[in-house]
Amino acid sequence: MLNGQPLAGPYEDIMKEVPLKIEHNKEWLVVKAEVGDDRITFPAPVNQEVLFRSVIDLEERKNVLILTVKGETETIVKIASVEKVLVILKRLILASCNAYRLMAYFMSPAIRGGVLVKNAQWIKGSIVVIRSGIWFASTEKQVCIPLRDVSAIELTKRDVQGKQTDVVRIDHVESGEVVSSLVLCPLLTLQVLANYLKDATKGIDMQGNELDDIGQQVAMLVYSGMDSHAIENMLNLSHKQLDDIYDKIIKLGIAEVLVVRKEIQLTTKGVRYVTDLTKTQTN
Repeated sequence: MLNGQPLAGPYEDIMKEVPLKIEHNKEWLVVKAEVGDDRITFPAPVNQEVLFRSVIDLEERKNVLILTVKGETETIVKIASVEKVLVILKRLILASCNAYRLMAYFMSPAIRGGVLVKNAQWIKGSIVVIRSGIWFASTEKQVCIPLRDVSAIELTKRDVQGKQTDVVRIDHVESGEVVSSLVLCPLLTLQVLANYLKDATKGIDMQGNELDDIGQQVAMLVYSGMDSHAIENMLNLSHKQLDDIYDKIIKLGIAEVLVVRKEIQLTTKGVRYVTDLTKTQTN
């Protein structure tokens, strides 16, 4: 059951008792958990009941759900199962967890790398904002944007059925690529949502003057996909100068190390090796 309605499809029966794995005392145990509208209960040796309304955070990593549960002390519950079971669990948790939520239409992803996603459609569901992420949730689909990956939030306009309509656009970084999701609901609600999301992500805001002109240019060139060698040539920088700028950018938390580039110098043995190669090629 969900909000007084039976669970859709074949899950109506199997969701009463579900085989899954739970991390207990740093080990993964296979158990049969009982799942209801508002809670999940794990049998011995775990002996734990989690009320969905006490969940204050939900993360997903591959086929593992990570729940942060409020109590006298916060506890972490890790659950692993097949995708079909996780979809149902996410839907139930997101419907009841301790979060900011509203009903809306969403399109995620709508734009990837500046290009419209083919066959992207508006989906009716809810927007759920919790401690670590923004969830788009419907009966069949749950998509999470980690707050740490949000790069921009904007109240803008979008063509919807031939009419310019107000939407909230959420840009985030996924595998090094900028992806945009859209939210559609009444304008007043959109304004409240935009302000709430901006407040939730203000920890990643910057003043804009943390880098000098050269540093800003380097950051923009990295964003465009240019490699280090090309940046050095374009800005007439030495290897050390660029490394110093990279160090500052990394310390600001706006970039991370992808590859450590090595500079080498031949030893005497190496010099002899190359010299012999040269003689061999000459002969």
